[in-house]
Amino acid sequence: MNILGISAYYHDSAAALIKDGKVVAAAQEERFTRKKHDFGFPKNAVDYCLKAGGIEVSDLDHVGFYDKPLLKFERILSTYIATFPRSFPSFFKAMPMWLHEKLWVPQLIKEKLGFKKEIFFIEHHLSHASSAFLASPFAEAAILTIDGVGEWTTAAYGVGKGNDIDILKEIRFPHSLGLLYNAFTYYLGFKVNNDEYKVMGLAPYGEPVYYDLIMDNLISVKADGSFRMNMKYFAYDYGLRMTNRNFDSLFGGPRRSPESELTQKDKNLAASIQKVTEEIVLRMANHIHKETGQKKLCMAGGVALNCVANGRILRETPFEDVFIQPAAGDAGCAIGVASYIYYTLLKNKRTKDAFKNAYLGPDYSDTVKDYLVSNNIEFEEFNKDDLVKKVTQILRKKKVVGWLQGKMEFGPRALGSRSILADPTNPDAKYTVNSKIKFREEFRPFAPTVLLDKAKDFFELDKPSPFMLLVAQVKKDKRFIPAVTHVNGSARIQTITKEDHPIYYDLINEFYKQSGCPILLNTSFNLRGEPIVCTPHDAYLCFMRSGIDYLVMGNFLLDKTRMKTLVEKEDYRRKYKMSEIDKD
Repeated sequence: MNILGISAYYHDSAAALIKDGKVVAAAQEERFTRKKHDFGFPKNAVDYCLKAGGIEVSDLDHVGFYDKPLLKFERILSTYIATFPRSFPSFFKAMPMWLHEKLWVPQLIKEKLGFKKEIFFIEHHLSHASSAFLASPFAEAAILTIDGVGEWTTAAYGVGKGNDIDILKEIRFPHSLGLLYNAFTYYLGFKVNNDEYKVMGLAPYGEPVYYDLIMDNLISVKADGSFRMNMKYFAYDYGLRMTNRNFDSLFGGPRRSPESELTQKDKNLAASIQKVTEEIVLRMANHIHKETGQKKLCMAGGVALNCVANGRILRETPFEDVFIQPAAGDAGCAIGVASYIYYTLLKNKRTKDAFKNAYLGPDYSDTVKDYLVSNNIEFEEFNKDDLVKKVTQILRKKKVVGWLQGKMEFGPRALGSRSILADPTNPDAKYTVNSKIKFREEFRPFAPTVLLDKAKDFFELDKPSPFMLLVAQVKKDKRFIPAVTHVNGSARIQTITKEDHPIYYDLINEFYKQSGCPILLNTSFNLRGEPIVCTPHDAYLCFMRSGIDYLVMGNFLLDKTRMKTLVEKEDYRRKYKMSEIDKD
């Protein structure tokens, strides 16, 4: 049985294929189109999933869509009417997209796919819940979903048992923890639905001095984590901005101008909203444990990508284990709706290995050599063992390596298939990768990938973290890894086993043998403003446009010093307002 799940038309469009109960392929459209957070119909992602499954559209038994467009349209119209006339500019801008596309999703899917059977639609937060619980290894668990907004729901909790999910309570629009965090992302001059992780990364540089101001004015929170927001300060329910003049007045001035210097006030604001978010999520989790009696928790929704809050749930609540779906945002709902159809609607037996890992995207290993030869690119070829030793030697010389291996990851984190790697003990690596390679803000932290059996020796973490969605403290006697230790002594950890990703594991293990450190710095293989690379060509362009020293694709090694100059029609750095590569 073949079931295709689709997420589209808002942000992070994606497709996923379940074949006889197993997730065999999943990918975000942005990786193919190179448009970050591409919200269009995921035609390329669908084509990849079908190819990976070895099937045609005619072989699909069912197709599912991750929310209910008519219910969402009801919410939008109701909100515009309630806030008229202030809502008119937003209404005027939104209606053409709705009338030409979003209201016609069933017809569009059938037309674009050539699919003639019925299409299933399930509510957005049920898609999130399904993506977390039905993909988890748990037979039963509590479920928590938190995001900006689906149709009406902004947060929900329930219980999953076997094939069934029972949603018990929900919070509805306009009251939204995700939108509250979005509002501060906007006020701090960052991009909404894109830069929330910047706010999380900036928070440790500040003090939560605005915590009480937020809790006293913007949001009223109960002991169980439920809340109501004071809409006097927000514009997202009626306008084209997240906040309004009342918000500006409360915090002493207008929003930060994008790309301007970050002040201590900005850092304090980030620290304050991060503290508020953690407090609410912890209250929710404790209440859910009390109400459900479950020992395990599954999480999804954009707020579930807040790995600092996730780490605190694991440490500070009674839950014994937490599963967070790696593509916890809207992209992961493609897996959610397909899983719900297969397991809940069709009552097929659940298996523990339905979702093994996040390596669900395309693999170009067989095409790398052809690409290099046809483009007259100089390279060295190695067998696997020699490659691992060679790359380890390069990393130990404080060089930075672009790394493309095997199937691309699903979700926002690079997990060793599309990664930029460096020596975590090198105190200059953070500056080098941020300023000369990623062309991004200097406060941004980098993650360590650590051998699972060594993780507890370095970090205050006693659980696997294969998807880089848990933050824990670096042990004080192990802080000789400055490149992956954040300013507050924390790290966003990825654990790795041989089964997860054999060659990536072997590389870190070889680095451990040679250096005594079982860790590599791992960040996503992309430049600022771009999606993570997908193809060898994407990787080569990223390599040549940045300060990456070496590029590894499959068994092939490229040395920057031996590359021909890349000639392009426009200055890439100027296009993205980047600093010069050679700037000190």
